[in-house]
Amino acid sequence: MAEKRTDAHPDSLASHQNVALLMRDITKVFPGVVANDKVTFELKVGEVHALLGENGAGKTTLMNILYGLYQADSGEIYLYGKRVRIRSPRDAIRHRIGMVHQHFKLVPRHTVAENVVLGLDGAPFLAPARAVEDEILQLGERYGLKVDPKAYIWQLSAGEQQRVEIIKALVRGADILILDEPTSVLTPQEVEELFKILARMREEGHSVIFITHKLDEVMEVSDRVTVMRRGKVVATLSTADVNKPTLAKMMVGREVVFRLKKVACERGQEALVVEDLWALSDRGLPALKGISFSVCRGEILGIAGVAGNGQKELVEVITGLRRATRGKVFVLGDEVTNENPRRIADKGVAHIPEERLKRGIVPEMSVAENLILKRHHRSPFCHGFFLNLRAVKRFAHHAIEEYAIMTPGPDTPAKLLSGGNIQRLILARELSGEPALVIAAHPTYGLDVGATEQIRQILLEQRRRGAAILLISEDLEELMSLADRIAVIFEGEIMGEVSPEAATLEEIGLMMAGEKRRVRR
Repeated sequence: MAEKRTDAHPDSLASHQNVALLMRDITKVFPGVVANDKVTFELKVGEVHALLGENGAGKTTLMNILYGLYQADSGEIYLYGKRVRIRSPRDAIRHRIGMVHQHFKLVPRHTVAENVVLGLDGAPFLAPARAVEDEILQLGERYGLKVDPKAYIWQLSAGEQQRVEIIKALVRGADILILDEPTSVLTPQEVEELFKILARMREEGHSVIFITHKLDEVMEVSDRVTVMRRGKVVATLSTADVNKPTLAKMMVGREVVFRLKKVACERGQEALVVEDLWALSDRGLPALKGISFSVCRGEILGIAGVAGNGQKELVEVITGLRRATRGKVFVLGDEVTNENPRRIADKGVAHIPEERLKRGIVPEMSVAENLILKRHHRSPFCHGFFLNLRAVKRFAHHAIEEYAIMTPGPDTPAKLLSGGNIQRLILARELSGEPALVIAAHPTYGLDVGATEQIRQILLEQRRRGAAILLISEDLEELMSLADRIAVIFEGEIMGEVSPEAATLEEIGLMMAGEKRRVRR
């Protein structure tokens, strides 16, 4: 649907050193926070440029300025040597800039096709969504980002919604494409194919800003890398001249441990048993089809799979947020099938949800209030009908310190925290009662390397303490380093189970694509 580009760049590329984008001395100040402090960022024509930094380092703010969502307090933006003013996303799209946001900009009650066609120039007046359905399917086939054009956004998993955002940018024919965590929902084979697409785009003169917390991807796909910390640029370097430990130290200002120390698994009592579990999706279609497995105390069972293959429904059935149509769920020997979430939580089940903003916190509530959401009805936080505010504050201060939650104070609204600090808040709340079972859905999704390291260490500490952990993740490196066993799910069925020590990424990738394997112990 995007019109073909026939206009030449306003200035000769050679005369501007082949620079597609220059953001010079960009400063943006929010109340009490300098988000961008005289940031200069350059993107060349035909390069993949990685943008790295901790959560809250200013990366998203800088890209939101480029996309017209924010206006810089000072600084200049140049496209192909010509100074431009980008006042809105429509301006950015007109300049052929596309952005896939970390927190999706989609209309939940509209279909995929309706979201893609919104604001699309050249769309027909009658049945505009129908006009892009074929193109969505074609892009899905080409990029391995399949999604039903007629599905409603609210029915999709977080990974599927990310695919819609990528497709939106591709339909608009962006010359400069900002990708935030674009490989999080792909199998290894699909990641390899996407990297081939990026290489092809680079050869054709397209320019890509690649935001990721996976340093292996930075090393593999990018030409240059810019590292930000606390609103400033630390360095811009050729990727060929750096390594992972150097980049990680630049990001967080300290050494980062890449190889986690994991003691041998000592399996205890069965904490979670799932027997022949069936459940329907939001669309009323079978999402779980006879799933059975168990997790013992002191071990981590990883669930691998591309988003939308039943992971969301599995977590929701276990935690009481969705009804099973058949089968049983046992926690510590007691059946909890279709029980309410509070009773399941009171059995010692911690839930780290996939959608931390929608399911993990109440954004308008304070940090302290969010920290006691699971136990506000019990001592010491509750006396009759009233909260013990002193106990709440005492617990909040302790949790903030123990989990290194970066916040001005316990009374700060949770919505003002960065993604990594929201995740630390959720972990502090869920793990404070020493749960017997931890359901962790994508616990490090979208987080920087420092926050990722901390959260993985916390999960290993829970395992050492004797908790059973069900870890749902699309990050195979994470599963291989944390899990004692890995089960692969595809279209609501378990394709097989493997040992991380014996499995290969290719083998797991084939199962993620639907090829069944015998269960291996």
